[in-house]
Amino acid sequence: MASFSKFNAFVEHLAEKVHNLGSDQLVVALCAAANAPASGNSVLADLTQISYTNLSSRNITTSSSSQTSGTYKLVLADLTLTASGGSVGPFRYIVIYNDTPTSPADPLVGYYDYGSDLTLAAGESLTIDFDGTNGVLTLA
Repeated sequence: MASFSKFNAFVEHLAEKVHNLGSDQLVVALCAAANAPASGNSVLADLTQISYTNLSSRNITTSSSSQTSGTYKLVLADLTLTASGGSVGPFRYIVIYNDTPTSPADPLVGYYDYGSDLTLAAGESLTIDFDGTNGVLTLA
C-alpha cells in the first residue's frame, strides 16, 4: 500500500483536543486524481469526493490506541470496500477523516495515494491494509 501522509491541520487538531483516536469513528473518503487532497486541507468539506452509491460501509474499526514508553500508536483493522449493484470510482486517494467531532466537523487525519485511479466493478473489492504491526501513525 502507498505511504500515509498526514494533513497539516491534524497536528493542530490533536493539540486542541478535537480528536480522541481511541473512541471516535474514523471513516474513509475517496477522491479521484483530479481532486487530489492537499496538505493544507483541514476538513472533509475541503475535498471533492466520488459517489458512494454502490459502495459498502466506509467505517473503520480501531484495533488499538495506546502508548508504550512515550510512543503512541494507532492501529486500525483492515477495511474491505466492495462495489455492489454497479461500479465505484474512479478514485486514487483514500482519505481518513474523523466523523465524530462537530467543531470542526469531519476533521481530516491523513491519506494514501495509490498512484493512479482505480475503479471497482460490481462485485469487486479492495482491501485497505492498515499495517497492524506499525500502526497507521505513531507519535513520539
